[in-house]
Amino acid sequence: MAKDVLCEVNNCTFWERGNKCGAEQIYVVSHKGDTAENSRETDCKTFEPEFT
Repeated sequence: MAKDVLCEVNNCTFWERGNKCGAEQIYVVSHKGDTAENSRETDCKTFEPEFT
């Protein structure tokens, strides 16, 4: 398991200082089924917008 998960989406509920992700778990999916050839073909389903 990764020690640090980095995230630059600072309007996410789980975003923490230093561009760290504070979520208990991360869920990433592929646009093309079970595989992806690069990061552009994936999405982070863990994202939750932070309401201010």
